[in-house]
Amino acid sequence: MNFAVIKTGGKQYKVAPGETLLIEKLPGELKKGDKVVFDQVLLVNDGSKTLVGAPLVSGATVEATFEEEGRADKVVVIHYRQKSRHFKKNGHRQPFMKVKIAAIK
Repeated sequence: MNFAVIKTGGKQYKVAPGETLLIEKLPGELKKGDKVVFDQVLLVNDGSKTLVGAPLVSGATVEATFEEEGRADKVVVIHYRQKSRHFKKNGHRQPFMKVKIAAIK
């Protein structure tokens, strides 16, 4: 089994070729089918040996193709204090990117 652990958007993801992944939105304008390269690779496993970085594996990259961009479902945040007429309601939709992992190099 071929997989890697990458770091993007302050989070770590275990990825394998052919997987579709929802990640934090990356800066810049991307069109469907554009290539995205992740160079912060923390671990690479090719089935027979495992390379663990300290903190990154040198020379390792993960290539992906951009599929779509969107926003997640709304999360409602309510602040309420009883007996004080204090009520605040806020909503938030987190932007995301959908990428398909092409290759681990």
